[in-house]
Amino acid sequence: MRHMSNLVYKAACNIAFGPHTKITCPARALSAGSKGVVAISAPGFVIPDRCKFFLFRRLRDVGACSMSVIGKSTNIFWQECQVGKVDREKLLKQKGCVVWITGLSGSGKSTLACTLSRELHSKGNLTYVLDGDNLRHGLNKDLGFSAKDRTENIRRVGEVAKLFADSGLVCIASLISPYRKDRDFCRAIVPDSRFIEVFMNMPLELCEARDTKGLYKLARAGKIKGFTGIDDPYEPPLNCEVHMQSFINITHLALPTIFCLDSSCSFKMEIQH
Repeated sequence: MRHMSNLVYKAACNIAFGPHTKITCPARALSAGSKGVVAISAPGFVIPDRCKFFLFRRLRDVGACSMSVIGKSTNIFWQECQVGKVDREKLLKQKGCVVWITGLSGSGKSTLACTLSRELHSKGNLTYVLDGDNLRHGLNKDLGFSAKDRTENIRRVGEVAKLFADSGLVCIASLISPYRKDRDFCRAIVPDSRFIEVFMNMPLELCEARDTKGLYKLARAGKIKGFTGIDDPYEPPLNCEVHMQSFINITHLALPTIFCLDSSCSFKMEIQH
């Protein structure tokens, strides 16, 4: 950006293509209060030919105004507030994080989530449980169970969980979340390694024998299509923080997760029969 007088306004347009990529394109000099258009060149990315922005601050005051293009959202600006994550965590006397519980239907995810929430509550921690079925009653009621809809389902829940963690809460997400890439996306958007993946690794035969919701029976009868574990795949985690392989005393299985939280997830844990 070349030197300019205080009477001339100039901006830069920051285009974000993903959580780790940002390309900054300087704009041409503009006079006060005017609008401008900047051409963007980014090899390897498919982006609009032009990015529009409104120039509203002097160079001597702020240097440049930053505008993002995220997905289909254009002309958006990130708003910083005076109260941040550190302030909220200090108020709550806890650190926010995401505990992501994954596994087949009937593996005990919801039971563990509620047990963990109760245990943490008794210790004075503020938690919130994001249950997959509950979210499909509202936030995700417009989604089905196709591969595309499942991915969007997890993306939305991941973004909500990220916000809860940023607010200082312990967010406990309980979803089948069958695809590894979707879970990895959720891990990637939660900063500071505050993502704890808990794999309820229960055999399909055991989950089907329990069949607390009667869904396996319907899937076997062909009345439910695309059911995870029957005619849709489940991709197990490769590097989860907590690996559970036991149904014994499931109400006590929250304890290792609490330990993981207290230890800042510096280790891996397996719970076996």
